[in-house]
Amino acid sequence: MWSLVSSMKRHSLLNPETFAIIIRNYARAQKFDEALYAFNVMDKFGIAPDLSSFNSLLSALCKAKNVRKAHQVFDEMSERFEPDSKTYSILLQGWGLAPNLPKMFEVFDEMVERGCEPDIVTYGIMVDSLCKAGRIEKAVEVVREMRVRDCPPTSFIYSVLVHGYGVEKRIEDAVETFLEMERNGVIPDVAVYNALVSAFCKVHRFENVYRVLGEMGEKGVVPNSRTCNIILNCLIGLGRNDEAYRLFRRMIKICEPDSDTYTMMIKMFFESDRLEMAMKVWKYMRIKQFVPSMHTFSVLINGLCEKGEVDKACVFLEEMIEKGIRPPGTTFGRLKKLLLEEHREDVLEFLEEKMKILVNEPLCD
Repeated sequence: MWSLVSSMKRHSLLNPETFAIIIRNYARAQKFDEALYAFNVMDKFGIAPDLSSFNSLLSALCKAKNVRKAHQVFDEMSERFEPDSKTYSILLQGWGLAPNLPKMFEVFDEMVERGCEPDIVTYGIMVDSLCKAGRIEKAVEVVREMRVRDCPPTSFIYSVLVHGYGVEKRIEDAVETFLEMERNGVIPDVAVYNALVSAFCKVHRFENVYRVLGEMGEKGVVPNSRTCNIILNCLIGLGRNDEAYRLFRRMIKICEPDSDTYTMMIKMFFESDRLEMAMKVWKYMRIKQFVPSMHTFSVLINGLCEKGEVDKACVFLEEMIEKGIRPPGTTFGRLKKLLLEEHREDVLEFLEEKMKILVNEPLCD
């Protein structure tokens, strides 16, 4: 690779983003020493690393789930590169995801002590990390501090709080937070409404869910696939399949379903022995020219195998392979078992040959 980089240097094609890409790829491969080496040799290739490059390095390490290494690098180089709010936000998010909340607050305190003013991104990371760790009361304290520092919370901050209360089934607090947001003049977006919908779903208060959908329509906030999926997942989990299908039919007139939407519906109908309805959803998906994901294909093929529809399962597996989507071993294995039971080795051989073209080796022995 470095010979290529040298060639790019000769042709004056190098820039900081080149090294950012190299560093990210090394970090994703868990080659942290190589990532650090790439950063350290930037000078030799005529690219002077700056604060943006330094932040990219820390971000790559944190996203690769090695915040300890990122913090070590920060400690070693923070005199060379004056950290800004983005630098600290990267470390805050890394420790928040770890999760290591004491270290997160340690970084925050250092940030303030060094005179680096926390911004809305910094606070958003703090609130999100605390809520995900179940420390919602502490998250509320952070929001109060935001107001003291004249950094009013955004709709994102409120959506995180509403979702956090919803997870804990504290529906009154979730609603009060939503109302507080409106009182403070913050206009709710689809993310906040989704958090409120999710909170009502957690406590099975569907009359409130549908009321929220109505309010969204009145205020011109268009539901998205996430809105639909939250409600569908809850209804299906409760066995309220007919209501789920009615909701699906209602929502597809408002927003575009995503892969999860179609997968849930197809799986629901197969599990309730309604093959024709599962295929109806699949047909609608194809009419909309939506490309099925690996999970959607797998649910369809597994469902057909379960119902003994081996021929149809073979057709869809072939289509899946032709689209360059690798079937999971369990899906291919289930179909293989059925083909062998029916002594249809010729069909199996045909599918395995197709598979070899895709992945160079059979997926299931």
